[in-house]
Amino acid sequence: MNKSNNVNLIIDIGNSSAKVGIFNQQELIEKHVFASVAMLNLFLDKHSFKNSIISSVSSNPEEIQQHIQAEKKFILSKNLPIPATNLYATPSTLGVDRLAGVCGARQLFPSYHCLVIDAGTCITYDFIDKEGNYHGGGISPGLGMRFQAVNTFTAKLPLVQAVKAPRLIGDSTESCIQSGVIIGLTEEIKGFIRLYEQEFEDLKVVLCGGDTVFFENQLKGSIFAVPELVLSGLNSILDYNVNL
Repeated sequence: MNKSNNVNLIIDIGNSSAKVGIFNQQELIEKHVFASVAMLNLFLDKHSFKNSIISSVSSNPEEIQQHIQAEKKFILSKNLPIPATNLYATPSTLGVDRLAGVCGARQLFPSYHCLVIDAGTCITYDFIDKEGNYHGGGISPGLGMRFQAVNTFTAKLPLVQAVKAPRLIGDSTESCIQSGVIIGLTEEIKGFIRLYEQEFEDLKVVLCGGDTVFFENQLKGSIFAVPELVLSGLNSILDYNVNL
């Protein structure tokens, strides 16, 4: 991409990689994934943007921001205004990516209660009501964490990789672990959705995160799969602050 000063730069740094989204207003026109902050900084040094925002749950965002060439630059923190009301009891401990996810869902479904399920390192469940009040939700171990736990806390069970369509009845140790972990987590997600649906009418369920591919087919009909929800939510938070 050539240097440009009329697009928004969105950076989402997670536990395993850094995602970059380039937005022209509300449209995601480019996406990049970097395995390290060093690679991200090399990219940033070569481009300029109109406005930018960083969300990070692992690296120091201030250091990364020094590499950004933009008119206005923001870092998502508990003190940055968002287009929602944060009712979380301990905002200083809240992962900023969770805030971005619910803001993305609210942008998609502004007149509905929304449950955001982010299938990443952990599975996070986050609820924002149709008035724009963010309440919190739940946190559960993700797929990779569960596979690692089976291997780490036993003497002989292997470390197994996830598959998209595990068999219900495994016929080997590997397929039994895949059945227990993947189908077990799928049923957990279904159970959470059912409980929220019992509490709230007009509920929209939005699934995002790197492990979405392992669940979306089993959950079709009850969810909207939006892989880049966090990037879109960050872009909405950026626009909100630019226009304050």
